[in-house]
Amino acid sequence: MSTNSTICERSSTEHKFDEDKSLEHLDADVVVPTTHLYFLPIPKHLQYRPGKRFPFNFMINVSFGIAGIFLTANLYYCQPLLIELAKSFDVSYQAVSRIPTLLQAGYAVGLLFISPLGDIVRRRPLFLSLVFITTLLTIGLAVTNNVIVFEVISFLVGVANVTPQILIPLTADLAPPDQRGFAYSIVLTGLLVGLLLARVIAGVLGQFTSWRVVYYMALGGQVLVLIGSYFIIPDYPAKNKGTPYWRILWTMAKYTVTEPIMVQVVLVNIATSACFSSYWVTLTFLLGGPPYFYSTLVIGLFGLLGLGGVAMGPLGGRIVDNMPPWHAMLISTLFLLTFQAVQLAAGGIHIAAVIIACFGFDAARQVQNIALATSIFSISMDAVSRLNAVFVLSFYIGQIMGTAIGTKVFVQYGWRAAAGLGVAWFAFQILVLLARGPHCERYTWVGYEGGISRKKRVHSEENDS
Repeated sequence: MSTNSTICERSSTEHKFDEDKSLEHLDADVVVPTTHLYFLPIPKHLQYRPGKRFPFNFMINVSFGIAGIFLTANLYYCQPLLIELAKSFDVSYQAVSRIPTLLQAGYAVGLLFISPLGDIVRRRPLFLSLVFITTLLTIGLAVTNNVIVFEVISFLVGVANVTPQILIPLTADLAPPDQRGFAYSIVLTGLLVGLLLARVIAGVLGQFTSWRVVYYMALGGQVLVLIGSYFIIPDYPAKNKGTPYWRILWTMAKYTVTEPIMVQVVLVNIATSACFSSYWVTLTFLLGGPPYFYSTLVIGLFGLLGLGGVAMGPLGGRIVDNMPPWHAMLISTLFLLTFQAVQLAAGGIHIAAVIIACFGFDAARQVQNIALATSIFSISMDAVSRLNAVFVLSFYIGQIMGTAIGTKVFVQYGWRAAAGLGVAWFAFQILVLLARGPHCERYTWVGYEGGISRKKRVHSEENDS
């Protein structure tokens, strides 16, 4: 038997032993609840029992993904409806333009202050409570006749609508370690499909019916999620019982400066998010101007190419499960750099280059995103909600940066300069990845401990809650 095989078997055994110890720690002082809020019963098959592991199968995984579609869509229904909202409320475009901004601002607040609660409270009641709150708030969006009320409710919806970021850590906990990448890819695909479909569905319904129909539809979708989740989501005890809330927030900040893997992932995520937001924002300008002069409808159809790339997510999950995340990050980033080079060479010359880049970007980004998440989850499964919150916040930082800088570069210097900026950002990511190898110890910042073999090694986790 080879040395690498011995290391893998020993590490897998240690990993299982650590999981068993974690269960024993929970079992020692856990009080098993049978109800929510003292009256709402928890289905018996979902109640936690000491030493019991809930089965996690493909259907549950897909159910989480479908829930992610409906929940993520709540943040994007308003975008194609802004003109109709301005007419209905009899206000200016500038007034309604605050609505998507308030939604995203509320979401950022929720990410920072609510989603980390998944590390110190039971996730099932937290998830159900938040979905119930957004369901009630959506009723307000559908019936109000005042734009100020609509804006306030939109902000509150953003705050409470962090439920997809509770599903992701829950998926990471439930899925077997060797299937975590694939399980995450299913949920991530649901989130991205929700983002894309929300704009399409809201645009179509808003064109042929009232904008209020869109929110009644959203209400029905959330009711379905609420009922389905009640009968699907298992009830696990809190992982870090007794940990004060302020310490949860403190450790989020600490992870961003003391964990080499987290710093590496955050830098890559910010840069790639900046590339994507810059690409999709400036793509509208590129396709609407010379030499294409496409209509708004045709430009919108390019989103379907992105949807095709999103559909590659589960395949990306399988890829990540069969190699160390570092290799998946590096390979996917090299592909992203290649597609950006295609855009740089011919994006403003021939439409074929744009089509190749559109599809390739989303497909490779899926693999990269799954690898990034899998990498940070390896830091500590007891802190997965906090780690995920930092990961998603870094995505939004990059998105803001890419939109601002990419648009300015495009307007002032043209499409080729904007594409060149994307090449530089992807090159930066490769440098960040090459600075630290795939098998380094947890607190090694620079180097190649353990070599660069693609043989997947499973390290025992060091929990730092």
